[in-house]
Amino acid sequence: MKTQAAVLYELNQPLQNEELTLPALKPGQVIVEIAYSGVCHSQLLEARGKRGQDRFLPHTMGHEGAGIVREVGSGVKKVREGDRVVLSWIKGSGADIPSTQYQGSKGVVNSGAISTFLQYGIISENRLTPIPETMPLREAALLGCAIPTGAGIVLNTLQVRPGSSVVIFGVGGIGLSAVLAANLMNATLIIAVDIFDHKLEQAKALGATHAINAQTQDVEQVLEELTGGKGVDYAIEAAGRRQTMEMAIASVCAPGGLAVLAGNLPAGERISLDPFDLIRGKRVLGTWGGETNPDRDIPRYVTLYQSGKLPLEKMITDSYSLDAINSALGDLESGKVGRAVISNCSFKRDEQ
Repeated sequence: MKTQAAVLYELNQPLQNEELTLPALKPGQVIVEIAYSGVCHSQLLEARGKRGQDRFLPHTMGHEGAGIVREVGSGVKKVREGDRVVLSWIKGSGADIPSTQYQGSKGVVNSGAISTFLQYGIISENRLTPIPETMPLREAALLGCAIPTGAGIVLNTLQVRPGSSVVIFGVGGIGLSAVLAANLMNATLIIAVDIFDHKLEQAKALGATHAINAQTQDVEQVLEELTGGKGVDYAIEAAGRRQTMEMAIASVCAPGGLAVLAGNLPAGERISLDPFDLIRGKRVLGTWGGETNPDRDIPRYVTLYQSGKLPLEKMITDSYSLDAINSALGDLESGKVGRAVISNCSFKRDEQ
């Protein structure tokens, strides 16, 4: 069996689209026809060589998507042929098969437990979550990373309470997901911070009560005015910048304010922290995919979407073909897109 795939051969060079041959399935692996794949900022950092040395070149990419199971390896119990599934880098139940190798025209191409920038992917059982027939695959693709991380921070990590105040630095896919969830939890003050007006407008459409353009406004001054000088209850950093991470910590109230750092800095870059902020009672946390349990949380997000409480369709700003993967990464890098998806043009859509 063959598949088209986008392959990273060299850091900071364009991905190459080529035909790969799929190997025989190992026990615990599944072949998925990938309908849609999300384009995530961490994938951009990886392609641009900003995550440090890459020992697995050449390799496939992508870690968020949705599709249909086409073949099941021995021992797999979680899904069966024909199931619709969400593909996520976050581990759920089932066999954990960490890697596979495809065959390309230039030799072996490595792949991890999940890759989604292809037409057909070999996926580890524990990176799949079945979803109902009624869930559109385009929107379901966001349930692999953007929603579990962004909404998961709000619901699982922070456990935001009704009536509280939240500031979100960076309203790309993760940040917009956090805005959606904060609105769902009835936070009173939901402040979006970014440098692009079109992203801020999208955040307001998804529930942000206020928007701050960090290029044209003094963020600290506006936050002080909005909170009466007290600071916010919760801060989420999803921009992946040193300045916004430090600002997120500074923006929460003391004592009791909690800042979560979700963005990815380039490898080797560090932030500064005033220990007196901790002595005053501010708290700082990291997050691993919004502390998501895919088997528990993805069905919950499906239910919220189908009840109209989680308008995922409003998050998707652009769609690209697999052949245009480098344009998608470039547009993400320049800030033109919020959450973009890669569409499998050969996929026979049986929805909508």
